[in-house]
Amino acid sequence: MTGLIYFLIILFANTIGAVSGMGGGVMIKPLLDAIGAHSLSAISFYSSMAVFTMAIVSTIKQLNQGIKVQLIPVLALSIGSVLGGFLGNGLFEGTLLLFDGESAVQWLQILVTIASLLFALLYTKQKWATFAFQSIVIYLLIGIFLGGLSTFLGIGGGPINVALLMLCFGLDIKDATVYSIITIFFSQLAKLGIIGISGRYSQYDLTMLYWIIPAAIVGGFMGAKLSGLFSEQVVLKIYQVVVIFVIILNGVNGILLLR
Repeated sequence: MTGLIYFLIILFANTIGAVSGMGGGVMIKPLLDAIGAHSLSAISFYSSMAVFTMAIVSTIKQLNQGIKVQLIPVLALSIGSVLGGFLGNGLFEGTLLLFDGESAVQWLQILVTIASLLFALLYTKQKWATFAFQSIVIYLLIGIFLGGLSTFLGIGGGPINVALLMLCFGLDIKDATVYSIITIFFSQLAKLGIIGISGRYSQYDLTMLYWIIPAAIVGGFMGAKLSGLFSEQVVLKIYQVVVIFVIILNGVNGILLLR
């Protein structure tokens, strides 16, 4: 039953995540937290695996649909995301060791996630002037920041990717979603690589992947297909609605931790 529930959650979240560039993890992580069937570390792993799979499928699908990306900025973001993925995973592991119990780390993740979501929502509502940076160094630094933040939070990327890419580089939302998904791919590749190299896959229930990976593939495919059909205005509305939903969901999870 848990596997079926995870399948449905990931299918829905990755479909919406691929459309909006959020990556799905921003919904998967808090929903799996709310179910409470696995440890915080296992949930972070399952979420990363789901959004990593989605990122592969969605990127291939969108490129096949004729979406164009600038190679040098993408490479800089990708390299930064890999470095950030290593840093974010180290920070996550370090905080688990530092704090007594998983609830403190989960609280920290919830607070940082809500702050990030509020920034993303305010940006898309207020339409602040963009910086329109062109420097490859800035692309690299933003990649490091986004890769580290998303890996630490276990959400794979989320709305902060899209909002920050739009703010810093003047991208429209549909272009920002493609760059966001690529960033998600490389940050999660780094995290999953670390887990594999350290031989820690065996500590998780890998049978759950029989549910998680197919759901992620179908969700990534459906989301990329819908993204090609929707206008920028529709994508923006989906983005904003999901941000509000996830803020509420994280708030509920925070309240439940106090009980």
